[in-house]
Amino acid sequence: MATTSALGDTDGRGFAATAPLDLALELEREAPTPLHEQISAAIRRQIVRGAWPAHMRLPAEPDLADALQVSRGTIRRSLRTLIEDSLLVQVRGRGTFVGSISIEQPIGQELLSLAEGLAREGIAFETEVQGASIGSPPAPIAALLELGESEEVFEIKRRRLIDGAPVAVLHNFVRRRFCPGIEANDFRRETMFGLLERVYGLRIASGRRTFEAQAASREIAEALDVSFGAPVLYLEQLTYLDDGQPLEYSDVWIRGDRLKLTSVLSRPAATTT
Repeated sequence: MATTSALGDTDGRGFAATAPLDLALELEREAPTPLHEQISAAIRRQIVRGAWPAHMRLPAEPDLADALQVSRGTIRRSLRTLIEDSLLVQVRGRGTFVGSISIEQPIGQELLSLAEGLAREGIAFETEVQGASIGSPPAPIAALLELGESEEVFEIKRRRLIDGAPVAVLHNFVRRRFCPGIEANDFRRETMFGLLERVYGLRIASGRRTFEAQAASREIAEALDVSFGAPVLYLEQLTYLDDGQPLEYSDVWIRGDRLKLTSVLSRPAATTT
């Protein structure tokens, strides 16, 4: 039997006045998935999708338990799972708050694709293909890729999502001469680097990445589900084969509130003057 319930800003005890909390949750009480896992999964979706912003206070545990018709122990177990995942933070005497959700990515220090970085961390993601074609790229990109006369590229636009929420937009240009027939592959399931290496036997040996903050264009804002002009992280990438030939160029726009890039740096040994 399923039970549907909703929580709203009604009693003033567990809510920030400026951030009402709405939770519509259907619990499958006869399902094999424990109730505490169903509740934590539902809360996780709300946080990842941005419906529950960082620093918003949750209702008190008794209120959650009453609204969802479960025991306080079940609620406590659900919240503990999310606290261990750093999605929630408990402050003694003040309550439980939504944490800052940003998934660390090592692509600022290693030549990993975004998909490879997420897979390494065990984070499930989806890919939407928004368009693909074969043809000539804009002149600046053709110059960077050192294209020969009449040489074509495979161009593809994709979007990465985590728990249904967009986190990145990718626009790739790949030299088709190195990977004929690449357009026949299903990029909803295939990753670009993985396909080039596994299927075409190419060795991606090096690359250059440039990072900058940008204001989201209307197209990017719509794709990332942010406001027009909102700050996003832009990444420009150019990758090379082991013989030094450029292979792929890409533009990537990332939601900085969902993903953050990390670098592990070492300082060179001090020199004497």
